[in-house]
Amino acid sequence: MEKFQSKQLDHEKVFRDPVHTYIHVKDKVVFDVINAKEFQRLRRIKQLGPASYVFPGATHTRFEHNLGVYELTRRICNIFEEKYPSVHPGDGLWDPNESLLAQCAALLHDIGHGPYSHTFEHLFDTNHEKMGQEIITDKNTEINKALRQVSPSFPELVASVIAKTYPNPQVVKLISSQADADRMDYLLRDAYFTGVTYGAFDLTRILEVIRPYRDGICFTYKGIHAVEDYIISRYQMYQQVYFHRVNRSMEVILHHLLQRAQRLYQENKLQVTPQLAAFLGENWTLSDYLKLDDGVMETNFLLWSESSDQILADLANRYLYRHPLESVKINEETKNLIPKLDKLIEQAGFNPKYYTDTNSAFDEPYDAYKPTGKNAHSPIEIMQEDGTLVELSEFSPLVKSLNGTLQGDERFFFPKTMVKQNNEPQIFDPIYQEFQKYIRNNELHYLRRPSKK
Repeated sequence: MEKFQSKQLDHEKVFRDPVHTYIHVKDKVVFDVINAKEFQRLRRIKQLGPASYVFPGATHTRFEHNLGVYELTRRICNIFEEKYPSVHPGDGLWDPNESLLAQCAALLHDIGHGPYSHTFEHLFDTNHEKMGQEIITDKNTEINKALRQVSPSFPELVASVIAKTYPNPQVVKLISSQADADRMDYLLRDAYFTGVTYGAFDLTRILEVIRPYRDGICFTYKGIHAVEDYIISRYQMYQQVYFHRVNRSMEVILHHLLQRAQRLYQENKLQVTPQLAAFLGENWTLSDYLKLDDGVMETNFLLWSESSDQILADLANRYLYRHPLESVKINEETKNLIPKLDKLIEQAGFNPKYYTDTNSAFDEPYDAYKPTGKNAHSPIEIMQEDGTLVELSEFSPLVKSLNGTLQGDERFFFPKTMVKQNNEPQIFDPIYQEFQKYIRNNELHYLRRPSKK
């Protein structure tokens, strides 16, 4: 096993953090990665994208989240080194030589995120994990240069942890599993900045009962209730925060705004800053990608808000000044109404391509036997006193009730004016009345009335 070591700083660097109180850095390589321009860029990318339109405090960035995941990983590595150090190869305990690699991978696990991550990825066909691996392994980046202080192969090994191909599953699952440092940090951090209590769980107890085993990370049986608490917190955060209907509405507007901009740019009808031009023209490089952040995007939105193209200008203003679409739940039985609703919306003067959408938001709070995807083969294991492992839902009726279930909904988004109540007669009143008749009579499950801001 190659021994990964870093020079130590002359004195420990400490970052103040509202979630973990302090983030400690002693290794020079870690400090140099944090100071790299590619990492500093994360200060300019919000962790939750448009969620601040719903939860005003949610303006925290991917910079502090990455620091938080590093800090949790550092603490866990210290616990493993102290309580569960490997005695001989293959004993299923923690090899201290892996700690620096795990911490660097944790620090860089989200380095590839762009602005408005998932909306941006969907439209421009990027993948933040692959972009992250490219940033880490490209010899022109400051991050790559910093990592090569450890060894020439170290950047590739860090990238392999993020790619989940590194041969030690303990290291991989520390930052990518159903109970990893990444999720633990973002649940606590997002709860703190959104101002909700749903994401709170007993992190202190979790760290008391976490331990390594041959195939990954598990928890001792004494901590089962803390792990249950974590699962329920995750479930509640998805339902109440991440899947909030207004947050999804702003994502729909953002997606359509960028769609419209791309079309106009390709027709040579759009003013755009140089940083975004390569993406709209579908001819970009890693260097172009690293120049993008939320500020660049919002500068373009401001330009577009005064565009001669009415759809582009309207969508930009809706996004910048928070004018969300209305939405209603739909299911397989009510989806057949959407073409009729689209037609009525078009008659009212809105292009359905840009002013309507269906959006699905479903999550699996826990899946013990997921064969594919991000959390493939990563059940949460509980270690009994005799050393045997039992999958969490076998112990917990609460978790068993959520195991393998999809939680969430699918919604149809449309302009609020279609259901707005006006005191004065309007020329389109018959269209609006017919639209509302379909909404009410067929329910589409139920309609949330426009709220007063």
